[in-house]
Amino acid sequence: MELYELGIKAAQDGLAKGEFSSEDIVRSVIDRVHAVDGKVGAYLTFDEEGAIALAKSNPKAVPIAIKDLINVAGQPCTCGSKILKGYVSPYDATVVKNLKANGFIPAGRVNMDEFAMGSSTENSALGVTRNPYDLERVPGGSSGGSAAAVGGDLCVAALGTDTGGSIRQPASFCNCVGVKPSYGRVSRFGVTAFASSLDQVGPMTKSVEDAAILLKALAGHDEMDGTTPDDPVPDYPAELAGATLKGVKIGLPREYFNVSGLDPEVKRVTEEAVRRCESAGAELVEVSLPHTEYAMAVYYIIAPAEASANLARFDGVRYGHRSGKAVDVMSLYMKSRAEGFGSEVKRRIIMGTYVLSSGYYDAYYGRAQKVRTLVKRDFDDAFAKVDALLTPCAPTPAFRLGELQDPLTMYLNDLFTIPSALAGVCAASVPSGATSAGLPVGVQFICGGFGESKLLKVCRAFEEATGRISLARKI
Repeated sequence: MELYELGIKAAQDGLAKGEFSSEDIVRSVIDRVHAVDGKVGAYLTFDEEGAIALAKSNPKAVPIAIKDLINVAGQPCTCGSKILKGYVSPYDATVVKNLKANGFIPAGRVNMDEFAMGSSTENSALGVTRNPYDLERVPGGSSGGSAAAVGGDLCVAALGTDTGGSIRQPASFCNCVGVKPSYGRVSRFGVTAFASSLDQVGPMTKSVEDAAILLKALAGHDEMDGTTPDDPVPDYPAELAGATLKGVKIGLPREYFNVSGLDPEVKRVTEEAVRRCESAGAELVEVSLPHTEYAMAVYYIIAPAEASANLARFDGVRYGHRSGKAVDVMSLYMKSRAEGFGSEVKRRIIMGTYVLSSGYYDAYYGRAQKVRTLVKRDFDDAFAKVDALLTPCAPTPAFRLGELQDPLTMYLNDLFTIPSALAGVCAASVPSGATSAGLPVGVQFICGGFGESKLLKVCRAFEEATGRISLARKI
């Protein structure tokens, strides 16, 4: 096995035994990136000298890739957008501080949909990222660079962010584990905001155990983020011991299995996952989440509204792109934003500004927040009956580059991940199988708020019951 193929646990074990050094891993990853990333396009930048220097100073550290909206001191943070061209972060995000304190090296920065708005990474202004299992297909989004890097063995692990499914859907497309923590479990300070009531940073890894290790390093209270509770963080890796599905009540939401847009092969893989859970001793319970049908509409009111407010700070004045065609302050704002933002970001800013405008706030944004409460109550009621939910993760396998030109069709990729994001609960995508064409398919497990210990145990038990999903890559 090459060092770049290692996951976090294997890397940490080898480092502890002195079988290799942190620098050896970093150089192996760099060689792998030079060899194949020209085909995949996962990375935007890779601070080779900085990563090697950190590895020499901490010979037991593990390098990981960072989604390009998380600030790392001395590294660019473009958010996949022209408007942040030339910006170099002067500080570390809290999650990056936590990584460094727990033996991780923030190395390369990976591609993403611009400002995390998209489901394919095709909205990046800085280049195309391809799926390592089929180079003619997308890796998913918005954390597509993170997923492609993990799935293509271009890193040991990666950080992604999930607002409506942006960790879980690309994890499903690229055969890796992706965890969206509960809202507030991980600090958002230093993470460029898309929708502040939804955004969460989470691990994208090669195994559930790796995800548990990385989440333990990331999680915890932060005085700079008031949504993080001042409670002890469980020892997620230790709590995986003895993980089993015996006696676990797994809910199957009927609204997720009777959807017209669900690909037949995704449905087959999901049904096989249900049978494996039952064979492993789980108790299957049909449940209902009756407000699921409204979740998509609610999300596309709340998320753009919050985005329109958050992105107002990118105005050509303080940092990033500044139009050379401006003649006064107003034209500076307008031209800088028109030139710097891509079409999808503009679309969502316009939608968000509209629903927040005078005369429409109560009709749209206010009402959406009330329905969001109903969506959350559905999950609360379900978790009073079951330990976890099992659903499809994405309605289709990875689609071809350029295949989905209609924004509404693209939005439907998050059909199964948006409801749990609105509810603020934790969820994960775990590799479960493949289509007849060899494309990866993940299934989604969902647990209640701050139920990451239970979620990871269920995912680990499923992973053991399923076995490592080994698929042929095109790199």
